[in-house]
Amino acid sequence: MTDRASTDLGRVGIWTFAYEGQPAGRVRESAAEIEELGYGALWYGEGFGRDTVGQAWLLLSATRRVAVASGIANIAFREPIATAAATRTLGEAFPGRYVLGLGGHRVDDTVHEVDGYPVPTRGRAVTTMRSYLAAMDASPSHGPVPDPAPRRVLAALGPKMLKLAAERTWGAHTYFVPVEHTERARLIMGPDAFLGVEQAVVLDHDLDRAREVATAHVAAYLAAAPHQEANVRRLGFGDEDIVGGPSRRLVDAIVAYGDTEAIRRRVGQHLQAGAGHVCLQVLTADPARLPQREWRELAAALVPHPEAVAPRGTS
Repeated sequence: MTDRASTDLGRVGIWTFAYEGQPAGRVRESAAEIEELGYGALWYGEGFGRDTVGQAWLLLSATRRVAVASGIANIAFREPIATAAATRTLGEAFPGRYVLGLGGHRVDDTVHEVDGYPVPTRGRAVTTMRSYLAAMDASPSHGPVPDPAPRRVLAALGPKMLKLAAERTWGAHTYFVPVEHTERARLIMGPDAFLGVEQAVVLDHDLDRAREVATAHVAAYLAAAPHQEANVRRLGFGDEDIVGGPSRRLVDAIVAYGDTEAIRRRVGQHLQAGAGHVCLQVLTADPARLPQREWRELAAALVPHPEAVAPRGTS
């Protein structure tokens, strides 16, 4: 069963990890402002801060219209029946506004720890995700049925996961990807599946300083996330771009930095390549700081029409 019905995320949204360490009151105020700025969706990560379900409820209850999307809910952290029940509850309480993004790249047979805590593994990625979706669909329900049913997307990079996303869910949420990946993903998934692309950005007119922040971001992911390294290698980046620190070519492909016009261009390139939605992750030298100034500046420049380009895969 696929879930193709439209959920309006708009062309541009915000993606953030910054809420993880913020008190609930501050999160509520910030989420309400993001909605008023006109962004179509608010995406949030799940690490070891708030549980993804609690964070979704906090954001949805603080807003009235904006879509709220998990980017992503880690399948290693909860059983399919728990995820299915929580998704139905959020969908019934906030009709048409919650998007469940599912992922969990640590689904092989290796031991993985975060801050010394062992994260469960579940098996091979595509097989595990297919089984997880099937178990969600088969889980019993004796409560209210949300109408419309909440949309689901998969964190997807490689061809097999992208195909699964197009076959079994609304579409894909891609992360840490250049424009070339967006073009390939659209070809793999076909014209109708949703494709929501995360784009890391640094809004700073001092290009040297902006590049330093961007380089640190790319280096951190290459060091900690083997699946991200594998993906950029599939796209033609080699040892000269990865070993010993990311190359300027790789950093420039992953992060858009500079003024709002530079970021506008990158958003337009993703839309031209086949994205239906681009969610901006603002990077700063202090990850604990809420980038509210940058969110405001970007909204003024990109919302609601970042480029005169008709996005694909949004129906």
